[in-house]
Amino acid sequence: MRIRSSFPYETAHEDLRIRLPDGTLLYARVWRPLTDEPVPALLEYTPDRLSDRTAARDRQRHPWYAGHGYASVRVDARGHGNSEGLPDDATRPPAVPTGEATADGVTADGLTADGVAADGAAVVAWLAAQPWCDGTVGMFGIGRGGACALRVAARAGAAARPGVADLAGVADLAGVPDLAPTPLKAVVAVCCPDGHPDNGVRHPSGSALPADPPHTRAAQARLTSVCLPPDPEYVGDAWRDMWLRRLESVDPLTPTGVPEEFTTGVPVLAVGGWYDPYPDTVLGLVERLPPDRVRGLIGPWPHTYPDHAPHPGPAIGFLQETLRWWDRWLKGRDTGVLSDPLLRAYVRGSRLTATAYGALPGRWVGEHAWPSPRVRVVPYALQGAPVPVCSPLHTGVDADRLLPRDDDAGLPPDQREEDGRSVCFDFPVSEETWVLGRPRVRLRLTCAASHAQVVARVCDVAPDGSSTLVTRGVRELRPAEHESPEHRGTERGGAARDVILDLAPVGHAFPPGHRVRLAVSSAYWPWVWPGPESAAGFTVDPAGSALELPVRVREADPGIAFEEPEQSPPLGVSLPATLDEPRPERLLVRDEAGGGWRLEVVPPDAGTRVYPDGLEFTEDALTAYTIAERDPLSARFRCDRTVRLHRPERGWDTSVRTRSEVTCDETDFVATDEVVCTEDGEVVFHRTWRKRIPRTPLPPPPH
Repeated sequence: MRIRSSFPYETAHEDLRIRLPDGTLLYARVWRPLTDEPVPALLEYTPDRLSDRTAARDRQRHPWYAGHGYASVRVDARGHGNSEGLPDDATRPPAVPTGEATADGVTADGLTADGVAADGAAVVAWLAAQPWCDGTVGMFGIGRGGACALRVAARAGAAARPGVADLAGVADLAGVPDLAPTPLKAVVAVCCPDGHPDNGVRHPSGSALPADPPHTRAAQARLTSVCLPPDPEYVGDAWRDMWLRRLESVDPLTPTGVPEEFTTGVPVLAVGGWYDPYPDTVLGLVERLPPDRVRGLIGPWPHTYPDHAPHPGPAIGFLQETLRWWDRWLKGRDTGVLSDPLLRAYVRGSRLTATAYGALPGRWVGEHAWPSPRVRVVPYALQGAPVPVCSPLHTGVDADRLLPRDDDAGLPPDQREEDGRSVCFDFPVSEETWVLGRPRVRLRLTCAASHAQVVARVCDVAPDGSSTLVTRGVRELRPAEHESPEHRGTERGGAARDVILDLAPVGHAFPPGHRVRLAVSSAYWPWVWPGPESAAGFTVDPAGSALELPVRVREADPGIAFEEPEQSPPLGVSLPATLDEPRPERLLVRDEAGGGWRLEVVPPDAGTRVYPDGLEFTEDALTAYTIAERDPLSARFRCDRTVRLHRPERGWDTSVRTRSEVTCDETDFVATDEVVCTEDGEVVFHRTWRKRIPRTPLPPPPH
């Protein structure tokens, strides 16, 4: 990592507020180059909190962009951080025309989809109208920030309006005529869902996940974030009224909708990682969007920016790479980005299994079309007699985190124990085999139960027997009347039926002497919530069953190279030492007498962080998944989280404690959420929500 302290431009930053048409003030931080000439603006608009949660990350990249001639802007979304408004306010008038609504208009981040796009577009319009901006804007973000950028891009043509700055540094967008064409000229979206119904809202199988909205560790962390108070250091004495209004609006059990697949004319650089849940976003965008408006990049990364010393790596000079994108679309320079392959992807090499890696072996490949003519589907026919699959319900405890970041226990360990709980089919590798894309499994099954879950994992088995997870997929079997024709078996009841599982996309090289292993199981807890009849299992008939691998030509692209990672000087957050015993990030406990299993997960960033402005931010969380070996109704998810915000010099001391729990019976999930907020040790808000959610069969995944 190279830390840059000098840039082509000197920079300065300021905090200000942006007034939306309904009067809501959004909190913003702007880094600008010191120049008399107007420059393009870059916007990161996200529900995450800019004054604490993302402050260190923001300092790595926003000043860097400003030093290279861009006004780089970070804004807290409505109802989050130091911004006014309510996070779930779906009844407010739209900030700008939004066109047709998507689904029921509610997103997994607790904001309305129309509201996200409308507010984001309003901020884009305000930036374009500032005297220090030349009228062109780019948007970028990771996770929810990237998804927001894609939503705004999808509606940019109908949503852009300029604003006028007043003397108090507050922009007023009301009553200003539409601006055409849209000022939004380009997007960089990193590790995010793209709005497709099976990407980031539901598991592709349609099965219910403990880690899926509204009841997941990620969703519960968002609940905590929404309930955190604005900081009086930045909003003054109004913080308490803003906080209490926000708390009164919170409803963690609000149903979430499924946005429609979108397209846009705004150029998109789509970035993902093989260890992130959303590499499908990159493949989907390069497949759908015009080739002169999109480029894709997938590396061996978890859910993090690719320059952030990721584990695994290698990290790349991502800021420099995005600067090429911004310079092309916002400054009109020929930086060669359209000469890059449509898709640049890292094909991982084989390695010893571990829960964390440094730089992985591998090679970069370039595809100038997707689907690629260099990739062909190779079927591996299963062999043998019909075999029953009846996995213990704790099969899946050796999966990785749903959203691995830069932590020590985020990736899956050796899969030998998981393989032992599954039915396995092995295929020897005689010559190195490169796989790039979405593998598929076709299985002929017999299932006496009305519902079942089919889980397929592809593993790389080394000569010493160690098994490394490569990819996986899940499919929920339902009664035939719930299936679409292409998924429906030719017979009903306990007769044979043909089932297709699309696995997560991957780039991986199987070395000669290894084995490709297809492991089939009837459970995958805690990634997939077991159905009432999951213990019954099913039977696989190898006749008519096959693993289909997208095998790519073994040819790397020597022209693909990246600069060394580069960032601005760090913020200077300190981590005070404590006498507390460190807890394992991931702990699996077996109850020998009761026949149950308990998986405990602790976030890697738990503890206290002290910011240069004096804020002490302390966070602790424990997530537990429990299940009995043969009782699918025993599955339980619980997450307890506490966050304390403390400013000793102000005498300001607040905390938010949340508890989320999900249990189940034969017909429903039972979800409970509790929030307790305190100020100076006194409870100012305490509420509990409880709801029964029917186990309604979901439609099968599209193909």
